[in-house]
Amino acid sequence: MSDTTAKLRNIGPKSAAWLRQVGLRTHPELAEIGAVEAFMRVKRAGFKPTLNLLYAIEGALLDCHWQEIQDSRRQQLVSEAEAAIAQLPPPRHKPAASPVTTTVLTEDTVAARPDPDAPYRSGRY
Repeated sequence: MSDTTAKLRNIGPKSAAWLRQVGLRTHPELAEIGAVEAFMRVKRAGFKPTLNLLYAIEGALLDCHWQEIQDSRRQQLVSEAEAAIAQLPPPRHKPAASPVTTTVLTEDTVAARPDPDAPYRSGRY
């Protein structure tokens, strides 16, 4: 089977795009590395895959719907993925943004605001 990832069972357009971007384009390429490693390549590339992608890849490799994968196999996949995720370097966090505030404009607050075009009308700018 040499289907591209875009035509594999369970693999939608977004998942197929992620897999292509990490160099996985065909069923044999996925089969060679397995579902967990394919999932980890997507994750290491900076995408935010859910466990559904892991199950979808496994289902594609087994040629079955991802919901047909036995619970014991799903648990094994999750355990393997969690072990691999634990080996990833810690994420580089950006500083937290300042708190978000909400401003409600009413007729009173709009009337009290300075006119932003005032300097242009007065000739002072």
